Amino acid sequence: MDSQLLIPILSGLSVVAIGGSFLLARVAKRAPLEARLGQIGGRITTPYVADRRSSGRLTGVVQNIGATVSSSKSSLSLREQLTQAGYHGADAASVYIGAKIILLVIGLGLALALILPTNFTQQHKLTLIGAIAMALFFLPNMVVASHKRKRCGLIRRHLPDAIDLLEICASAGMGLDTAWNAVTDEVRTVCGTLADEMALTNLEIHLGATRTDAMRHMAKRTGAEELSSLVAMLLQAERFGTSISEGLQSYATYMRETRSQRAQEAAEKMAIKLIFPMVVAIFPAVVLLMAGPAFISLYRATRPG
Repeated sequence: MDSQLLIPILSGLSVVAIGGSFLLARVAKRAPLEARLGQIGGRITTPYVADRRSSGRLTGVVQNIGATVSSSKSSLSLREQLTQAGYHGADAASVYIGAKIILLVIGLGLALALILPTNFTQQHKLTLIGAIAMALFFLPNMVVASHKRKRCGLIRRHLPDAIDLLEICASAGMGLDTAWNAVTDEVRTVCGTLADEMALTNLEIHLGATRTDAMRHMAKRTGAEELSSLVAMLLQAERFGTSISEGLQSYATYMRETRSQRAQEAAEKMAIKLIFPMVVAIFPAVVLLMAGPAFISLYRATRPG
């Protein structure tokens, strides 16, 4: 009776813990950036403070666990991966490691409760327990990788339009900084991720960083190679004194062609990706529909008596 109650209780706790981690990650992802942008515009970020107070306790526990297990300074690659996924907080690495440890413990407890009462052999039990624990342990890795791909895809999709707007503003006689701010406001209604990164780049410029360094930091934060090429183009224009608007126009044309080529490549890959579902789901149904009556008639004709 105790084991029958223990299994659903542990299952419910694991579901609540995993769902809570997703919700906390979603709330905390934009909070630091919104607070920094609010300080620039002089806005009071009361919702951010409220979110920090409501989710601070659980996040603090996870952060303390991660800080205890990990070293004092996280690796540069981990911080870059979390930044590219949209987690800009200074304690993102500690929360990430703490979440992995908590999920590992939950996975071990859940696996022990589910696998030990079964009739499997000892080796099979150990294998299943390790597989379940490792699956939950690497769940944050999959979440971070998914967010990274999603953010990079959004930026690559809307970057040509932003460069077009930047070129139009520069051709109209606006300065590059003023044009950058105007494009940031216009892009925000279409792609908030790109607008936030552009606003953060503008913040770095106001704090004293050069435009080239700020844009390089933006390219490193997003992981988009197109931004690195844009930085190289702007640096070349400033060094040789060429027209920035002409360079932006040429680069915008290149970006549109690249986006069209990627769309064509994805369309070409679609035929190969459809082979597996067609063979598994569609082809058996077609064979059964077309050859089924013939097989039934043949069976009836060859049946004795």
